Amino acid sequence: MLKLMNTASLATETANEGTRDLDTMSVAQVLAVMNAEDRTVPVAVAAALPAIERAVDLIVTARTRGGRLIYLGAGTSGRLGVLDAVECPPTFGTAPHEVIGLIAGGDTAFLQAVEGAEDDPALAVADLRGIDLEDRDVVVALAASGRTPYVIGGLDFARSIGAATVSVACNVGAAISAHAQVAIEVETGPEVLTGSTRLKAGSAQKLVCNMLSTASMIRTGKVFQNLMVDVRPTNAKLVDRARRIVSAATGADDALAAATIDLAGGHAKTAVVMLLAGCDAREAAIRLDWAAGNVRTAVGPRPGPGATLQVNP
Repeated sequence: MLKLMNTASLATETANEGTRDLDTMSVAQVLAVMNAEDRTVPVAVAAALPAIERAVDLIVTARTRGGRLIYLGAGTSGRLGVLDAVECPPTFGTAPHEVIGLIAGGDTAFLQAVEGAEDDPALAVADLRGIDLEDRDVVVALAASGRTPYVIGGLDFARSIGAATVSVACNVGAAISAHAQVAIEVETGPEVLTGSTRLKAGSAQKLVCNMLSTASMIRTGKVFQNLMVDVRPTNAKLVDRARRIVSAATGADDALAAATIDLAGGHAKTAVVMLLAGCDAREAAIRLDWAAGNVRTAVGPRPGPGATLQVNP
């Protein structure tokens, strides 16, 4: 077991002087003070943007090498990582293995706390071995306190095999920062409810995860303009969204957009390339393969003689 540091010194654990009388406030006052404190979170995240950018670069590099984005955390932090991971397939058309969320205590811990799991660094090593962590992957470790043993154990193991590592904490000078290649520290300060890091710290981590996944997906061809062209139309709402995406990207009317999506096998991105490049579905697939999924490149001039063009299997 790693030696635990005294949490009393952590800003996320100290009392908020502005909410000492929280229990005497009216509901309106409680909501007002929570709202005021929440407004400080985006400002704190803004201060960490340079580190977040470096983390995105690591994720993009990993993805271009066929590596995975793996979130690792305990409690609220772990749940936020899992949440971001499970949203990637429907939003960006990724395979389930491309973005993974691991939480101390396993899947059960998402719904119910597993006592003591976050205190054992060996559990993180076992979890990462369980998904066959490779040196081309990147591990993003989330810990509001910045000192969770489970997370530190995972970072150390990831580094030992050559995987890229990122830490996300809500305290400055966090212990986990020394265990990662890129350390993201978002100083959210004392919570409205002392020590309840599901509040501002949780919001900050959610914003950071939003940025890491969205920016890296943009840089790896999953977005055209500001449209999620790789969306998977797995329900009625998403079928309608895919149609609207194709219409917005190409100027096609609803009927043409819907018909082209059908010809594209339900894939909005392929339909966009078909309409913009004036080609059939096979040619669109060839163009997207050559362009590594980037629509702007795919709709440009086809490569000249001698270039290798292969359709994705």
